[in-house]
Amino acid sequence: MAGMNDDEEQPASGAASGPEGFVSLGDERAVVDVVSRSILGLWHVVNDLTRLRPARRKNYRVTIFGSARVERDHWVYAAVRDVAAELTRLGCDIVTGGGPGLMQAANEGARIGDPQAKSLGIRVELPFEQEINTFVEQAYEHGTFFTRLHHFALVSDAFVVVPGGIGTLLELSLIWQLLQVRKLHDTPLIVAGTMWAELVDWARRYLLRSDFPLASPEDLAIPRCVEDGAGILAIIREHHAAWKKRQREG
Repeated sequence: MAGMNDDEEQPASGAASGPEGFVSLGDERAVVDVVSRSILGLWHVVNDLTRLRPARRKNYRVTIFGSARVERDHWVYAAVRDVAAELTRLGCDIVTGGGPGLMQAANEGARIGDPQAKSLGIRVELPFEQEINTFVEQAYEHGTFFTRLHHFALVSDAFVVVPGGIGTLLELSLIWQLLQVRKLHDTPLIVAGTMWAELVDWARRYLLRSDFPLASPEDLAIPRCVEDGAGILAIIREHHAAWKKRQREG
């Protein structure tokens, strides 16, 4: 605009402004209004961009959520590693949080299944967290849990939840809720082991009470409870075959 210096900025529409249309830094309320609406505008831009999807993707992607605390000599580590290896042989990319424990088990399984396979790690910056595990082929770093969880939702064709703590519970709850409100479609959410089956039973007991309903019966059918790796593989094989058919048909 004529008369403006290069380092001067125009205020956001609707902000309190002076005679030249500028917002004084001394007007705290007007400054907060400009900054707040600018940030909200960025969120709208990001949300719009995430609607874009490739017409075809080479490989089906399975995200495996699980504890960072499980040691390599534990039988659950070996079980998760073996499942990931078999999924990789099926032609799946493995996605994890990129850390140690069962995340590392899944990434290691991908390496065993196919040394050339793509194994992804989607990390979040934490002051006490270990470095990304050595089996991750492609790593992403996030500054917040919110963007990290959104990333998982964007890139995954199926989710497998193995034993884990509060972080794993957060991941399970987010995907469950996105499927409930149909922000995710046709995406298996598989929970493996007694601890998650008991959580789903607890939810049925307290959320489906006839005198105080807090959810619908179909909401509680979203997580597919399995006992072991064989149950995981059976569900993924079926869904993967349907996915491949859709890919071929465009």
